[in-house]
Amino acid sequence: MRSLPTARSCPFSPPDGAADEPIGKVRVQTDDEAWYVAKYDLARQMLAETRFSSEVNGGFAGTPLHKSDAPPGMFIQMDAPRHTRIRRLLTGRFTLQRMNRLRPRIEQIVADQLDHLEKQPRPVDLVEHFALPVPSLVICELLGVPYSDRKHFQEYSAKFLHADTTRAELEQADAEIGAYLFGLIAAKRAQPGDGLLDDLLDTDLSDEELAGAAVLLLIAGHETTANMLGLGTLLLLERPDQLALVRDDPEVVKTAVDEMLRYLSVVDTGLFRRASEDITLGDVTIPEGDFAVVTIAAANRDPVLCEDPDTFDVTRPRTHHLAFGFGPHQCLGQNLARLEMEIAYPALLNRLPGLRLAVPMEEVPTRDDMFIYGVYRMEVTW
Repeated sequence: MRSLPTARSCPFSPPDGAADEPIGKVRVQTDDEAWYVAKYDLARQMLAETRFSSEVNGGFAGTPLHKSDAPPGMFIQMDAPRHTRIRRLLTGRFTLQRMNRLRPRIEQIVADQLDHLEKQPRPVDLVEHFALPVPSLVICELLGVPYSDRKHFQEYSAKFLHADTTRAELEQADAEIGAYLFGLIAAKRAQPGDGLLDDLLDTDLSDEELAGAAVLLLIAGHETTANMLGLGTLLLLERPDQLALVRDDPEVVKTAVDEMLRYLSVVDTGLFRRASEDITLGDVTIPEGDFAVVTIAAANRDPVLCEDPDTFDVTRPRTHHLAFGFGPHQCLGQNLARLEMEIAYPALLNRLPGLRLAVPMEEVPTRDDMFIYGVYRMEVTW
């Protein structure tokens, strides 16, 4: 039985061998077996199917796959009605209309970070000085978390998302981020501010649930967008004709962001699901109790989704890709992520029209050992 595909011979392609079969068995890091779904239609069916339970833990950090109640507030690992209760409290706070109100502030954050980037000695790491700070600043401001405290959740994210993190390291990281967030929530109850966490103080969420939801929003709110900004910029630098369209044609930006989301799919396998009864996908029946996972990167390159899917085309009309998932657990913050990228890419390319890699592309280190793919650093000049 083959292992879960993770290595990529091309930094912009799905893991090698990811699409070798529509659905089959793989062995994951903990030596557990799981079903692996690579076709678009089957992946979409699985993600929408509520008989696939999200109440699953393990698969990494030395923890075997098992059915498990999610920690308080960690709604991404919950089924209805627990998932519905928390998500309903948050959905109205991430609408497109609300996110668009943030546009002027995000534009200012991007401009300020570009000012900072220009002052750095060259070559400069674009990840450290632009791709990571922009979404971190935005999510901190949105939630009401001091940006000066960002090291708490950035360090936690690195441990939580690294494939080689041990169980002991993860437990220690959980305790540390929990202690920080409980202290922050206590301070907010004593003196509320105007962030989203402050807004949630008046709901029926307990402090434990608030802390759990905050961890999820902080990780999702900066890791995914940061890696899209880094890897997406690298992709554009390797495709000068596509870069020029994003830089010069405002009408192209929205389709360009959508195409980068589809083409790069930085969140590939995501979280495991568990069949709560026998479930048929295509011509395969997944027995009750078995675990399954979708490879979003492979599904988003399926010809069923779009014509010539291995071609990167920023003018491609928007597709119904799975970069933000699908079904009841579809990414809550996708409107915010799109907005940040639609602002950041053209701003970067227009401010620094001579932007280029300062090292050969093969020397840019990719995050093959992380659950959210991207680049660790990217030395550039202009």
